[in-house]
Amino acid sequence: MTLTAGCDVGSLTTKAVIMDDKAVKSSALIKSKSNPEASARQAMAEAMEKAGVTESELSNVIGTGYGREKIPFVTDVKSEISCHARGAKWLLPSIKTIIDIGGQDCKIIRIDDQGEVVRFVTNDKCASGTGRFLEVMAKALYMDISELGDLNRKSNSPVTLTSTCTVWAQADIVKFIHSGIPVEDIGAGINLAMAKRVSTLVNSVQPEKEVCMTGGVAKNRGVTSLMEKLLGFRLKPIRRADPQLVGAIGAALFGRNR
Repeated sequence: MTLTAGCDVGSLTTKAVIMDDKAVKSSALIKSKSNPEASARQAMAEAMEKAGVTESELSNVIGTGYGREKIPFVTDVKSEISCHARGAKWLLPSIKTIIDIGGQDCKIIRIDDQGEVVRFVTNDKCASGTGRFLEVMAKALYMDISELGDLNRKSNSPVTLTSTCTVWAQADIVKFIHSGIPVEDIGAGINLAMAKRVSTLVNSVQPEKEVCMTGGVAKNRGVTSLMEKLLGFRLKPIRRADPQLVGAIGAALFGRNR
């Protein structure tokens, strides 16, 4: 049995996956540290402990994410775009378009029948269509980012953010709080602003169905349900793994191919 690993060092979270010839054997997801190497070592150590294996038993370790060049123990490195394409295709063989919302950017990726990338676009340098936007907004509401997704169901009148800029949107949130607007209406407005921003980017590539979403925002049902309404079609859910692990899974698959 061959064991390979993928380590995805992102700006907000770091993920590690260990795979055997057929499936994901173990995984770890931690909050990224200021040092990418330290993040990678901790995530890999947790994944190896769960799998009951040592580093010497891994045939290949592939790094990805913004911190991939800072991981000293990897066999090779691959771009996030390639890894999310490979991981999503393995998890959902029929997939043609991938929406990857990371901590600091958003990427829309179109792939062919073999899972090769044929086109991709990324957002501009503004954080409004990224996980960082939701993190800042959640902090302004004094709640965990995981709580935002449920606020849509409780909202009767979502607020409208006047700016897509994260700094000005945060100022809007403070104003809404001081005006006594219910937190669920503010949260729903945040999710709507995010969904609109990403949907515009998706439409720019003329997405081919079927479409899925990877990254932590895929677990925010408020954003995904609004995006489905704005796009006019359903997003195919990833059920075989945590959507945040897709990049690390794709990296491990590249290691298997080596």
